[in-house]
Amino acid sequence: MPLPFDPIAEAHRQWQERWPEHAEHMAAVTSVMRVQQMLIGEIDRALKPYGLTFASYEALRLLAFTREGELPMGKIGERLMVHPASVTNTVDKLERAGMVRRRSAPEDRRRVLATITPDGVKLVENATATLNAADFALAGIDKSTAIALTALLRTVRESGNDFESDAHDPWASGRGAADSDQP
Repeated sequence: MPLPFDPIAEAHRQWQERWPEHAEHMAAVTSVMRVQQMLIGEIDRALKPYGLTFASYEALRLLAFTREGELPMGKIGERLMVHPASVTNTVDKLERAGMVRRRSAPEDRRRVLATITPDGVKLVENATATLNAADFALAGIDKSTAIALTALLRTVRESGNDFESDAHDPWASGRGAADSDQP
C-alpha cells in the first residue's frame, strides 16, 4: 500500500530547516536508496518462481553470456562488483540447485572455474524472458526516461570512481542506444 505522504519529501523539509545546504543531496541519496529497495523487491518477486535472487540471476546470466559458459570465481566477483565471499555463497547455492558446477582450471588447479549447466542455461533464459517482459521492474517509465536515468546515474557512478572516465559510454549524446532502438 502506498503511503499517504512522501517520506523523502518530509525528510527534505526537516533538512531544509536544519541543514539547508545539504537537503538536496540527502534527498537525492535517499531517493536512490529507496528506488533500489523497490526495484530489488520487484525483481526478487519476478525471480521467485525460478528459485533465484537477483544476485544468483546475475551470476547465471554472466556465465551464460560467456563463450564457454564458465569463468574463474574471481572474475565473476570483478564483473558483478561483489566481494569474493558473496560469489562463493551464490555459486554454492547455484551448485546445490544443479545450475552451476565448479572445477579446477586445467592450467592452474588453484584457480576455480564456475560453469553453467544446461539446466542453468534453461533457467536463466526463462528468467530473462520474465524480467524483460516486466521491463526489469521499470514498466512504468518509457525508454527515453530509462536512458536519461541511466545517463544521470552514470554521472554519479563516474564521480564516485566506479570506472575509468574514458570508459565506453553508449548513452553519450549523438551515439549508442540513446539514439537507436538497438539493445
